[in-house]
Amino acid sequence: MRIGILGDIHSNLEALSAVVLEMRKERIDEWVQVGDIVGYGPDPTACIDVVRDLKCTVSMGNHDAAVLGILDTAYFNNFARAAILWTRGKIRPSDFDFLRALPLVVARTDYTVVHGTLNLPDQFGYVLSPLEAKDSIALQKTFLCVIGHSHVPAIYCQGKDPDQPLEIAYPAEIEISLEPFSKVLMNVGSVGQPRDRDPRAAYAVYDTKTMICAIKRVEYDIAAVQRKIRKAGLPELLADRLSLGI
Repeated sequence: MRIGILGDIHSNLEALSAVVLEMRKERIDEWVQVGDIVGYGPDPTACIDVVRDLKCTVSMGNHDAAVLGILDTAYFNNFARAAILWTRGKIRPSDFDFLRALPLVVARTDYTVVHGTLNLPDQFGYVLSPLEAKDSIALQKTFLCVIGHSHVPAIYCQGKDPDQPLEIAYPAEIEISLEPFSKVLMNVGSVGQPRDRDPRAAYAVYDTKTMICAIKRVEYDIAAVQRKIRKAGLPELLADRLSLGI
């Protein structure tokens, strides 16, 4: 089975459309999205529609939860908070229903999906180092767990001996065999808001038969999204940062 993995989308339809177009060439059998479909960007409803049409396995992200009122917006900076409040006024009742139904953790036979961490999924903590990765991996029941939230690609690999240090890669792009490892925790990066100084949209494909995983990048029309953000009256910073990948 070939699993296509979408990172945080953040209402960036141009990035999502470019990624899906590329992924359709990859013979994807099952689609996964790690949460934060909405927030920051100008096209929340259209992005929800794409995720629903793909029948993605999706976990709830912190921006999704904040739009629903499940997570206090005090958790966010002023720019993110402004986008959350704007999004609440733009999405449809059916979008609220879709987001509300998303679980914090989804476990399938071949993989687990959570937005932040497995140990504290409702607190939306970050995995930014081997320390946080170990806490999640200790609770991981499947070989692969995919996460989001940091918008930075990272692969944490546990060897056959769990007492050995994790092997770590921070790739902008990579193709890697996961066969030597007993567990893998992977952040594919972000579709709609990369923060690794590479503004290209990120996605991943994992083949469960060959155990080959590839994190890939694709160019998209950043200027078009920036124009939409400004026209919507969203904070200027949310447009500017897209060109820089920060």
